Order: sequence, then structure tokens, then C-alpha cells
Amino acid sequence: MRIEDEIQSSFKSDYHKLVVNLHFTYMRLTESFQSILKEHDLTPTQFNVLRILRGQKQTPASIGLIKERMIERNSDVSRVIDRLLKKDIIERKENKLDRRQRDIIINQKGLDLLEIIDTSEANFMQSIEHVSEEEIKVMNDLLDKLRSNPEA
Repeated sequence: MRIEDEIQSSFKSDYHKLVVNLHFTYMRLTESFQSILKEHDLTPTQFNVLRILRGQKQTPASIGLIKERMIERNSDVSRVIDRLLKKDIIERKENKLDRRQRDIIINQKGLDLLEIIDTSEANFMQSIEHVSEEEIKVMNDLLDKLRSNPEA
């Protein structure tokens, strides 16, 4: 359905329409995925941290490394780490080379949780399968181009 019909509005320009359309689509997609995360008592930011840690393949990560890789960079990673520690799905240890730093690693319980979520995520991904692979590639290229504006 066209964005104009969805929100029953018109736009100042095609650029304005694009920005609203991106935001609207983002909200629709994330609402669905957030309900999956809610079933597992996770926020999107916590899920993002867990995926970063899983990607480390059991190599410890510093809070700085996690911050660099975050999708939402304005989050308070230290607080997110504390909440994940309380859920007992990650571990925090003293760094052997620098006692001021802490090493963060996902534990088996966290890996098991991500595996369960992966199944739900695969089902979620089916909701966009009506878009061809070629269209997905074009869309990804265009989004990359939007973010790479040197003046932004």
C-alpha cells in the first residue's frame, strides 16, 4: 500500500515522502520484531549487544568495542551490560592486561537464547520475501548511499 494511503497525508516533496516512508516502514518492521524480543524479555538494544558478543566467537569484547558496533549509538552500554548480567546471559571479567577494563563475553545460556530467537527471526524474515533479491540489493545500496552523505 502507498504511504499516502497508509497515513492519509500528502508530502512537501519526494524527499520528504522518502523520509516519512523510511520512518514509517522502520516502525512497522520493528514493532513486529520487538514483540518477538519481548517474549524473551529483551530490548532491541540488549539483543544488539548479544549479537555483537556472539559475533566475537567467544573472544572477549570491551565496552568500547561494543559501543563502536552498536546500531543505536546513544545507548548506555554499561547499563545494558548490567541488565544482561542480571539475566545471567553474559559474563564480565577483569581484563588480564588492563585491570581498568572489563571483558564481556556471551555465555552458553545467552547463545541458547539467541538460537531460539534466530528461529523466530527466520519466520519474521518471511514477511519480506515478497520483495525480490534484486530489489533487496538495490534497496540496500540506496540506503548505504543515503547514510554516506559526506555533509551529514
